[in-house]
Amino acid sequence: MQKPAIEVIAPNLKRRLSGVTATVVRLIPVQAAMIGIVTTGPGLPPDLPHISLARLPFLRRDRWRVWHARRNTEMVLGLVLRHIFRRKLRLLFTSAAQRHHKALTRWLIGRMDGVVATSTRAKFYLQVPAAVVMHGVDTQVFHPAPDRTALRFRLNLPQDALILGCFGRIRAQKGVDLLVDAACTLLPSRPHLHLIFTGRVTDDNRTFYAALLARVTAAGIADRVHFLGELPWAEVVRHYQALDLFVAPARWEGFGLTPLEAMACGVPVVAARVGAFEALLTAETGALVTPDDVADLTQALAAWVDDPARLAAAGPAARAHVLAHHRIEDEARALVTIYRDMLATP
Repeated sequence: MQKPAIEVIAPNLKRRLSGVTATVVRLIPVQAAMIGIVTTGPGLPPDLPHISLARLPFLRRDRWRVWHARRNTEMVLGLVLRHIFRRKLRLLFTSAAQRHHKALTRWLIGRMDGVVATSTRAKFYLQVPAAVVMHGVDTQVFHPAPDRTALRFRLNLPQDALILGCFGRIRAQKGVDLLVDAACTLLPSRPHLHLIFTGRVTDDNRTFYAALLARVTAAGIADRVHFLGELPWAEVVRHYQALDLFVAPARWEGFGLTPLEAMACGVPVVAARVGAFEALLTAETGALVTPDDVADLTQALAAWVDDPARLAAAGPAARAHVLAHHRIEDEARALVTIYRDMLATP
């Protein structure tokens, strides 16, 4: 079977797993059913349609292609390929940042043919016209567990507990310490509460992690606060499905997919008002709290964990909200429409 012509290249110029890499990995298979798209760069799954970096300067000049960058380095490479190697590329950049861009980034963005923002707030910080395409999640992968009791048994989690979760790297940016402080207030008087973290501890965060362990030990809750480390992706999904409430207390965030992933699994969310979280949650699916405010976070968590009926009703509502507004197919389709418009430009 003949391979489809390459119409779009989505580079990933970072070997270590990141949110941007995860976006490329999950979107490409969906988009490949809609348009001829490949990725390029290191550390990607072998089943993705791929072109080697070494081949890029020698792409045939028989057609225009879209180069969809998501990092500064990828914008730079797109400009090099177009202006030095004379490849026929339309340059597109996606921005998730919710801050004023540095001079180099502004200069690079100004040389793109198109720009996408992942939220209206991210668009606000751009000084060029941009389309807004919010992220979505694969609701076939992220879905409620058919038997949560059996799942918790398999994961060695307590059956009769109310379990909170926070997933992502263990670092201050993610607000992990804020949630630990809230747990030190909530858990002593609520023996049914457990808290699980998944995510890697990098070398530069070892001292930070040690301080968290010391706090939960001093509070007498070390047996109910579980740091599970970095898990295989399938296991992360199963841990989402085992939760009663997800917590995203980040101090800042670009977009932040974890609340959507949890909601798709039928889990309500308490999140800081950062990133795109304000656009993702409703009063029926979760709650927003002030960033970097332990007292506000603690109060919001108490309101949820002390109201089992509210938790039970919010799970199906969270899943329904994602199905209605944040499916990955909708994100892929919106981007493919932008690609086709760019390719059709004279």
